[in-house]
Amino acid sequence: MSFGNNLIQWYLENDRDLPWRKSKDPYVIWLSEIMLQQTRVAQGLPYFLSFIKHFPTVFDLANAPEAKVLKLWQGLGYYSRARNLHFTAKYVANECNGIFPGTYKDLLKLKGVGDYTASAIASICYQEPVAVVDGNVYRVLARYLGIATPINTTKGIKEFKAVAQELLEPSEPGNYNQALMDFGALHCKPQNPLCSTCIFSESCVAFRSHQVKELPVKEKKLKVKKRYFNYLVVDTEKEATVLEERKGKGIWQGLYQFPLVEGKGEVSEEELLQSARFQELVHHKEVSVSLFNEKAVVHKLSHQHLYTNFWIVNTPSVTEETISWNEVKQKPVPVLIDKFLKEYLKEEL
Repeated sequence: MSFGNNLIQWYLENDRDLPWRKSKDPYVIWLSEIMLQQTRVAQGLPYFLSFIKHFPTVFDLANAPEAKVLKLWQGLGYYSRARNLHFTAKYVANECNGIFPGTYKDLLKLKGVGDYTASAIASICYQEPVAVVDGNVYRVLARYLGIATPINTTKGIKEFKAVAQELLEPSEPGNYNQALMDFGALHCKPQNPLCSTCIFSESCVAFRSHQVKELPVKEKKLKVKKRYFNYLVVDTEKEATVLEERKGKGIWQGLYQFPLVEGKGEVSEEELLQSARFQELVHHKEVSVSLFNEKAVVHKLSHQHLYTNFWIVNTPSVTEETISWNEVKQKPVPVLIDKFLKEYLKEEL
């Protein structure tokens, strides 16, 4: 029996009971695949169920305000995925009459859809024989075939795609792709893989050569950048604060935050009071400033670590438009700020 047939047989006996597995609707598959990129199933599942509840069709998602989409996405990270999701929903709804492209090649033309997502939709929904390659697939193939080419290089990406395509079971591409991803997630795990009960143990190169822990290979990551954020959490006598939308193409575009003072290192209270942002925000003489957190909150992103302080600014008034704390709760915010709000507003009650 071939690798593909063995894998599919394993899948039919061990597949996970996931809501999107019950559908061949490209909208449902697209939504699940976009959400699960760089996200564990356990984390992504509640978000998927929430999105399907609020946006049962691509038209519902297309017609939703971006702020609502970002709010429901809050906590998943990589917010550009949410914005691309919304953009593509509007394109499919308005330009394609709600019908997703029916081939791998045409799916690739959609914003936010790369090789992996296009392959998943094409194979699962349209039975097109195109192989998916994600983190689970890299791991299974690297170990099974003993491939030491780094998976995060151009050479590695091309090599693994070609190998995955060669091993693909063309008669059942959808089941094969889902089987390979499930096998990596449930059996050939990153840590403590179940090698002793593996159906491929006799033919797995890594297992026979004692290289399971060494594969797959990844080149060293880029150096992590440190940034120092100081949020000015205004609290007025009218129980209002100031919130601003993040603009530009940096992190958290379209999300909301408190006025920000970013420093090259830790900022003292005196330096904060002298900063241009504080000076333009607060003109009132009756103002008190206190640090909410005892030490900087470290929020880790893929290529940067944010050392963050929340400064409570009690003042009768400010120079900018304010909103009530209840309104703040409705705005999409980064997880970093959401966690602060839960602590701060609990203290305020």
